[in-house]
Amino acid sequence: MTRDSHTDDESTDDRRREQASSRLRTDGGTQAEGADDTTLDPWGSSTVSDYRNLFEEFGIEAFDEVLPEVPDPHYLMRRGVIFGHRDYRPVARAMREDDPFAVLSGFMPTGDPHIGHKLVFDEIIWHQRQGGDAYGLIADLEAHAARGLTWEEIDEHARDYILSLLALGFDPEAGTLYRQSENRELQDLAFELGAEARFAEFEGIYGFDGETDVSHMQSVVTQIADILYPQLDAPQPTVIPVGPDQDPHMRLARDVAARMRYFGVTEAYASFETDDEERALLAEAYKTLSEQHPGETIRCGDAATYLDNERDRDATDVDATTKDRVITMLREAGKEPLRPRVRFLDRNATEEAFEALIEAVDGEKRVYDEHIDAFELDHEAAAALAREVELAHGGYGFLPPSSIYHRFMTGLTGGKMSSSVPASHISLLDDPEDGYDKVRAATTGGRETAEEQRELGGKPDECPVYELYAYLLADDDDEFATEVYEECAGGERLCGGCKEQAAELMESFLEEHQDKREEWADRLDELDIDFDSDRAR
Repeated sequence: MTRDSHTDDESTDDRRREQASSRLRTDGGTQAEGADDTTLDPWGSSTVSDYRNLFEEFGIEAFDEVLPEVPDPHYLMRRGVIFGHRDYRPVARAMREDDPFAVLSGFMPTGDPHIGHKLVFDEIIWHQRQGGDAYGLIADLEAHAARGLTWEEIDEHARDYILSLLALGFDPEAGTLYRQSENRELQDLAFELGAEARFAEFEGIYGFDGETDVSHMQSVVTQIADILYPQLDAPQPTVIPVGPDQDPHMRLARDVAARMRYFGVTEAYASFETDDEERALLAEAYKTLSEQHPGETIRCGDAATYLDNERDRDATDVDATTKDRVITMLREAGKEPLRPRVRFLDRNATEEAFEALIEAVDGEKRVYDEHIDAFELDHEAAAALAREVELAHGGYGFLPPSSIYHRFMTGLTGGKMSSSVPASHISLLDDPEDGYDKVRAATTGGRETAEEQRELGGKPDECPVYELYAYLLADDDDEFATEVYEECAGGERLCGGCKEQAAELMESFLEEHQDKREEWADRLDELDIDFDSDRAR
């Protein structure tokens, strides 16, 4: 590696280093050249033009918010490559408290595994090493139904994916590997889950229409079953590491998991049912009136009057229609006390399970035709009780599955990384010398001339080569990743030397990875997974 000295004064140098250091951890807002908008297509080759849009449009949370709760976080988490999550806190808590949890992700065997797939491999392996039950699956039914691959092609690619997962450190003795087509338990679960999925949802989420074949729709239900499969024997927090394009599957899986439950558990304040916005109004009214009249019984009619008066002062952000609806319900309830309670909603419970829950709720309670109100349980205890009764009466008791989302890697030629453009990506099966050559030929975020680079600094945030360091080549060495970033942004590092160093590291990585693949290739017979499908070709 060659380094060029600074041509700027020390104050400029310090300022650049400070700016570079503050930018090392990305915030989810980087624009990718040639990227799509935020339409998420699980079967496309989409990227995302602005990751921040996902927070607002789809309810994905920024991973930075949960990062302090994660013990010994993976470098992809620390560097902001994993930028978002859905409900990851139960998984983080399970890791901290040494409780059971699981990790699962799958691979559609449509081509060679490449360095983009390595992100998912690494995330599965890290969670396994943190104590999780780890599952790696081959989505061969999806590949056949959605992409039209032959079973012969699928068999070949499936073997390659599993070999790379093993070579990177997956422990097959402590984890589970399977193919969708060979897992009867999975297919039975998919059949049961299909009863809670509707074609209208498939239209809205995936854009399916009258031309969509039934096998493609069936593959979606199978993927929902994959996501919930680690909980088949017992409920446990489960994380699914994926790219953001797979988020439609996660949203649907969470919805279906909730519908499969015997009981829903919510907060309530009166006998009538409310949605989230309505409950927020009731909570606000109860809190204010309780503070104004300590020790007195707050009645629904009192809350109706309070909210009606607040309407003129515009004290809340709730729309007028919702407020009118709540006021009407409160007035109809009249003298009924307004009190916080936990509500058990009957979703799919058998009559025996519902009666068992009534018996299991201690303390003051009110029993209605389709729900039970408990006044001496908090939400966490109520949820645990509902799950216990459900499991005792033949239900699944699914916990909502969690997910984490990583950025798409930029193609080495700029724009998207595409398996159909060999120069844009590096396959884990590439000859190491070819990997070296691809990195040497890669687009960079450098300036037009070396002089401009020294004067203005490079643009590592727009550089596919820097991504290689941050995502792969620096491995767990944050100091090295920071050094590369700062030297580039500060003008010390020129593109030629930087690419040479990256190319050499990539060549070494591929050599080591393929040696480990060869070691595992001789041991595949030891695994409980078949790479020779007996399905019609």
